Amino acid sequence: MSSELPPKKRIFEQFARVAKALASANRLELLEALAQGERGVDALSQAVGMSVANTSHHLQILRDGGLVKSRKEGLQVIYRLTDDAITIVLSGIRGVAERHLAEVERIVRENFDSRDSLTPVRRDQLLQMARDGEAMVIDVRPPNEFEAGHIPGAINIPLDTLPDRLAELPKDQEIVAYCRGPYCMLAFEAVEQLRLQGFRARRLEEGYPEWKAEQLPFDVSSQL
Repeated sequence: MSSELPPKKRIFEQFARVAKALASANRLELLEALAQGERGVDALSQAVGMSVANTSHHLQILRDGGLVKSRKEGLQVIYRLTDDAITIVLSGIRGVAERHLAEVERIVRENFDSRDSLTPVRRDQLLQMARDGEAMVIDVRPPNEFEAGHIPGAINIPLDTLPDRLAELPKDQEIVAYCRGPYCMLAFEAVEQLRLQGFRARRLEEGYPEWKAEQLPFDVSSQL
């Protein structure tokens, strides 16, 4: 019986519940989606490309593992992360995998590094650049994610609207684009488009969830 185990082993059993909940690519992707802000099952299903039934199943496992919580809003069930520290845990998993799994290194090299040879902007650099008026920050995520939280001063220009909004962007400042995280392709594609149009553009090294997890300033009001 587990109650007969020493306290340390019983605690480690509970830690293992959390680890088990994390042990799924689909659930990791759901956590990344929820790191942008709370949302309902239908929206999560669309965000990660799974059926509603499959999404609900994975959310239940995440809830049992203490990683998400839910509330009712009319007929909808709305989910959110239980703790911003979950983003830090995900970053830790990513870091270990990048350093020690050859397959991860290959995927990053062939699909991400190959698309952008310029060094991304670090968070501390962006803070200084914004203070000095050297950069304009654009958030290329969908409007609902921007409204749930964004870097102060950022302008929401979803990727699909970028070609129509180039006139709003300065040629005398560097443009820094960010999205959902380090492997979100939206920022890569935005930077590619901007450079083709003659803008100086780079990506933020990570994304909004990592920014918030580091307890840096963020806003929740829409700037649309």
